[in-house]
Amino acid sequence: MSDIPLALVFGGSRGIGAACVSKLQADGYDVALTYVSNKPEGSARAYACDVRDAASVARAFADAQRDFGRAPTAVLANAGINVPPGPLAQFGDEPMRQLVEVNIIGAFNVLREAARQVADGGAIVALTTSLVRHAAPGLGPYSASKAAVECLVRSLAKELAPRRVRVNAVAPGPVDTDLFRAGKTDEAKARSAAMSPFNRIGTPAEVAEVVTFLLSTKASWVHGQIVQPNGGLI
Repeated sequence: MSDIPLALVFGGSRGIGAACVSKLQADGYDVALTYVSNKPEGSARAYACDVRDAASVARAFADAQRDFGRAPTAVLANAGINVPPGPLAQFGDEPMRQLVEVNIIGAFNVLREAARQVADGGAIVALTTSLVRHAAPGLGPYSASKAAVECLVRSLAKELAPRRVRVNAVAPGPVDTDLFRAGKTDEAKARSAAMSPFNRIGTPAEVAEVVTFLLSTKASWVHGQIVQPNGGLI
């Protein structure tokens, strides 16, 4: 069996997930990733996966086990969506259901299977958002869906401690991704940048540095935490 650590990244085809894949590979990991519809190019093994479907998530773990011959030592639950913001009084039923199905049920499926499959002594990280702690009008439903993920992470950290599996969450502020830019005017982007005293938004590579640190043995004493790479958004 190989001594090279194996990382499985859910939602690794673009944005923060893709940056994490690149950083993990640079750090010497074998990497497998999941995508929704468009298979990404690159050297990482890629599997189509719908995180809303528990069987699809379990199949991704099984495929990685088959292809690499071992369980993952690092699992990243990054797959998620956002929807156009809006006041709660006008927020639609369908976008709320989408947030629940992908961001809550999807994260639950990934974290549950990770709890079953990750190697002893390994690490799990889930992506959430600093907006859980920084209230913003129009973003309550999205923030609520990520707050649920943080609750799952904190409980799972207690549950997996006997196996020496570390579980943490990374909660970025605004980050320059397709998901962030979708539907935003230049004015809206400027408002997001102004949330940081550095007056800019973060980059996927900056968040990936934090994620991969937490997945590594360098973070051996970091457990059950919500780490916020957000440029000072408090």
